Amino acid sequence: MPPRIFPADPRASYLAARDKFDEAVLRVLRSGTYILGPELAAFESEFAQWLGAGGVVGVANGTDAIELALRAVGVGPGDLVATVGNTVTATVAAIVAAGAKPVFVEVEGDTMLMNPDALRDVLEGADGKKVRAIVPVHLYGLACDMPRIVELAEGHGAVVVEDCAQAHGATVAGKKAGTLGRLAAFSFYPTKNLGAFGDAGAVAGTDSALLARVKSLRQYGWGERYVSDEHGRNSRLDEIQAAILRVRLNMLETENAHRVTLAARYLERLARAHLRLPVTATGRMHAWHQFVVRTSDRDGLKAHLEKCGIICGILYPVPVYRQPAYRATPGLPITDEACAQVLSLPLHGGMSLADVDTVAATVLDWEAAR
Repeated sequence: MPPRIFPADPRASYLAARDKFDEAVLRVLRSGTYILGPELAAFESEFAQWLGAGGVVGVANGTDAIELALRAVGVGPGDLVATVGNTVTATVAAIVAAGAKPVFVEVEGDTMLMNPDALRDVLEGADGKKVRAIVPVHLYGLACDMPRIVELAEGHGAVVVEDCAQAHGATVAGKKAGTLGRLAAFSFYPTKNLGAFGDAGAVAGTDSALLARVKSLRQYGWGERYVSDEHGRNSRLDEIQAAILRVRLNMLETENAHRVTLAARYLERLARAHLRLPVTATGRMHAWHQFVVRTSDRDGLKAHLEKCGIICGILYPVPVYRQPAYRATPGLPITDEACAQVLSLPLHGGMSLADVDTVAATVLDWEAAR
């Protein structure tokens, strides 16, 4: 049987508003301005307004967004940056690219997000004074316990840079993820809740001086054209992707609401399953980027679903600290267990409630046959 339900479907968003996307792209092509033009300026303004942030700087991708944000707040060689191990490699690659060394913090058993108590232990440890920044990763659509993380950071002289790649629309105490740290990094990879049709990213914040530095760093460190005040890079969000993101931004609230409906249906249909289901947290609104279940027989469930035409994802199978490029010791038992058990069931804007029912029924059939 050919696959019929996919973990993500960016094409569905295109088909839902084809005329608007086509017009946006043609508008750019006809304009003759393709880099750092009016579409990017408009998207930066519109996204900042939607977030409730002071400003936004578009960059080439989410990895660059983290690196440039860290560099903007002063992170460099010899500094330590605290983050989690159950994230995509990009988070740690950006820390290393900024010249710093990652320090891995244990996660909570239920949310699988950075554990503030474990963070406190890191900050109060032997190397705690060298922790210059903290990168909490808002994972699967749920934001971290930012009030506690920010309080700990301020008490130990560290700066918080949020990784918001999976949290477009998530909130903490009514504030959107991306407005709770000193700066925030966003990815607009096509599968994100707010996705471009190629690579794209942004840095958000309220400190105009820091945002100005990011803006300089994204284009060779130029203060004036062709004159570099510091070492920068080429990391520009192009006009076509900016125009596409403007269309997607107008669809985001509706698509996020649909994700909430799909997730609620999953929770209802899988209530009697012998799986660890995703949790929400008091005072935090979930954006449902992923619907992640946990089972000790993750590979068995995944294989059964794929045999039935349901393709799932694993975010992420190997903790970063156990990967050859970033190996660190010792391991973190809760993180290790989570990475061995997580499975992302299909969840995206192109799905229907009937699709959710099909996936849930297939999961229950697998359990009944064991």
